[in-house]
Amino acid sequence: MAATPRIAAGVALAAACATTLAGCSAGTTGPKGAARKDPGAPAPGTALRLIGDGSTAYTGAQPHLPRPERLKPGQRPPQFVVFSWDGAGEDGQRLFSRFRTVAKANDATMTYFLSGVYLLPEEKRDLYHPPQHAPGRSDIGFNDESGIRDTLDQLRPAWLDGNEIGTHFNGHFCGNDGGVGQWSVDEWKDEIAQARAFVKSWRTNTGLKREPPLPFDYDQELVGARTPCLEGQENFVKAARDLGFRYDTSGVAQQVWPKKAQGLWDLSMQLVPFPGHSEEQLAMDYNFMVNQSGTQTQGDSDKFGEWGDQMRDALLQGFRRAYEGNRAPLVIGNHFESWNGGTYMRAVQEVVESVCTRREVRCVSFRQLVDWLDAQDPQVLGKLRTLGVGQAPEEGWESFLTARPAPAPRGVPGAPPAGP
Repeated sequence: MAATPRIAAGVALAAACATTLAGCSAGTTGPKGAARKDPGAPAPGTALRLIGDGSTAYTGAQPHLPRPERLKPGQRPPQFVVFSWDGAGEDGQRLFSRFRTVAKANDATMTYFLSGVYLLPEEKRDLYHPPQHAPGRSDIGFNDESGIRDTLDQLRPAWLDGNEIGTHFNGHFCGNDGGVGQWSVDEWKDEIAQARAFVKSWRTNTGLKREPPLPFDYDQELVGARTPCLEGQENFVKAARDLGFRYDTSGVAQQVWPKKAQGLWDLSMQLVPFPGHSEEQLAMDYNFMVNQSGTQTQGDSDKFGEWGDQMRDALLQGFRRAYEGNRAPLVIGNHFESWNGGTYMRAVQEVVESVCTRREVRCVSFRQLVDWLDAQDPQVLGKLRTLGVGQAPEEGWESFLTARPAPAPRGVPGAPPAGP
């Protein structure tokens, strides 16, 4: 198969929100006094053990998580699709709540990378001590009481629905002036510790003592992340490995089966076909915007429909290439933003509705994907990694994957019984 075309010009580095774009501030707040719905209290009958100041709580095993099963000899792998969101927060656009609803309606779960400063009120901004920057500095917004309430009201039911709450860290610093690409391993560890702390202490920092806790232990929940602008991956991965993370999604890759790097699953962002272009495009809304309207977040309104269709069709072509080919998991990244009239949000919703209910398709979070990968026979995964982009086994899946498997890990269906 021919080599994958080059990545579209100007997007290799700026893969997430550019710091110059005001649209990256998912912490902007919604209407004051808006009606609050679906606070997402723990399910009836669950055990609740408050953690720390009661901002978070242990409520038992997360609901709606499928038990990962090892492929049977010769079994074709399912087509995994991961929809993920950088800097997840609920603001006046109401996109967090919108896509939570879309996911439930289409049998999908997703990964929400929460920015810690979205649970930190503006008046407490000096509590944040970003690496290589003055206290209280952030290239994205902090929040106010209304915005924090609204975000909490989405985080609770999102987790109870089976979605993953990851992290997008805090200040979203990119570039050469103290950006994350210049941070040391210890500075990354400090940033991660602060991101955890803001989630685990929002009650203290906001004074919202009567709000129900988040129904999860964030220390256990936090197992992966995507770095701002896809920068700083090398030192972040070292820090994340030391902290017990299980995956990273901060790189750029082709649509092939993933492998581990430095002990973490490398679930990098992927290149997909770019309709009308010879090069390929990163499967992220921001990159489509940059290649369509440059740094203008609201370009030519006459082209909004065309631009959204182009992103939708690119993602669908990437999906079909995998679904009909090597079945490599498809990784899609987005932001809760209404860039170019919200056309990319429309495109993402249409893709979710088109693919997630298809036969042998599983729209899952990164955490669910790594659970499945960890349950598989390493020899089978190694064989899957021999397939190129869009390449289905010539001899068919049954012949390709029929082999004597290694024993399954204990606790996984098909594992040998426990010893005496």
